[in-house]
Amino acid sequence: MIFHSDRGSVYAGTDFAAELRVHGIEPSMSRKGDCGDNAVADSFFSSLKTEWLREEGYETISEAMSDVFSYIEMFYNPRRLHSTLDYRSPVTSESEHRD
Repeated sequence: MIFHSDRGSVYAGTDFAAELRVHGIEPSMSRKGDCGDNAVADSFFSSLKTEWLREEGYETISEAMSDVFSYIEMFYNPRRLHSTLDYRSPVTSESEHRD
């Protein structure tokens, strides 16, 4: 798992980095002064929030995690068309680049 963030002081701090390591999470940060680095992540989370997540929320963390997994693995990657991929899904685009 990767945790991507901007260079905010909380995310750049040693305590936060140590907590990520404890949970086996790899930190990832945007480059200094390059707001475009976060564009893809910001776009994904915007899509997740507007297209999928329930407004009323979830009863448990497990239920939320399962729903997010379903969004990514059953819709976002295999079926959702992306303008940055010439209106192809990520799975289709990746398979075309492997061939």
